[in-house]
Amino acid sequence: MTMQQRATLEDVARLAGVSSKTVSRVFTHRELVAAETVERVLTASKRLRFRPNPLARGLRRGGATNTVGFIIGELSNPFYYKVAAGIERELALSGLSLVVATTDDSPEGEERVAEALLGQRIGALLLIPVADDQSYLEGERHLGTPVITIDRPARNLVADSLVLANHRGVFDATTRLLARGHRRIGYVCNPASVYTQAERLRGYRDALAAYGITDSARWERLADDLSVPAERLVADLLEGPDAPTALITGNNRITIGALRVLRGRPDEGSIALVGFDDFDTADVLGVTVVSYDPVELGRSAARLTIERTRDPAGFTRQLELPTWVVERGSGERAPDERTSV
Repeated sequence: MTMQQRATLEDVARLAGVSSKTVSRVFTHRELVAAETVERVLTASKRLRFRPNPLARGLRRGGATNTVGFIIGELSNPFYYKVAAGIERELALSGLSLVVATTDDSPEGEERVAEALLGQRIGALLLIPVADDQSYLEGERHLGTPVITIDRPARNLVADSLVLANHRGVFDATTRLLARGHRRIGYVCNPASVYTQAERLRGYRDALAAYGITDSARWERLADDLSVPAERLVADLLEGPDAPTALITGNNRITIGALRVLRGRPDEGSIALVGFDDFDTADVLGVTVVSYDPVELGRSAARLTIERTRDPAGFTRQLELPTWVVERGSGERAPDERTSV
């Protein structure tokens, strides 16, 4: 891929037919410039993808800072801040710093937050995509800004990505339940349409299909509305006809909801439970989980970022980090003979 040179203030001035001082004034004291001139400068800036740089004093012309931006969903999710910790530790070894921005898991906020970070001339951008389209970053990629996605690949954008072995993790967990005699295995997730959940759901279905079970829809509760409580989805599944003898939950939020529903039920000790994502008290509660190392996910993403900075025109890569099942008791329960057929 041929890299383009980043536009300078002088480039904008030539295209707009004004002086460099006028361009600078448009971005610092716009009220002192005629409206028609402002419009010409802004139009030229947009065409050239020029970004005014408030940190330019410490930069070479057209260069970038030694800061890497990371866009996450919302700060309360332990997954996000553990990944950020891994990124920061690895970047520090190369003298780079990290700035984190949040979208509150809002697809509408992703581009806005990305534009704000890119406006600071960050050296690279990492993000956990939530929007359906990342093509708005294609211009930045051609200008040499490395873009790396974490946990989910980008859509409509050629970019490096680092994801988990989602399919393999749930496939293995489901196979373990099947080997213990379970045939009615439920799967609950929300949101269901994101890449991670689609891969986990595929792993669940593939494992069942390997045992000749192809009608799993009756044991699936798939939602795409985070306002729907996890407890409602789990309770609806367990209270329905032909209820499952085992549950697989697609993330830690659903797992915690399942624990609340199971608590106090007569069949609490007979329903097997395996959750995707480890969480702080899972070991105390004896919850079997599909686990992975979120800090290593961040460190690997940082290493990929540094490599891409050194070779911006190289082939893009999608790397996959392993997952594994941690047995703690809840997922090792055999089906109750009275309800398993």
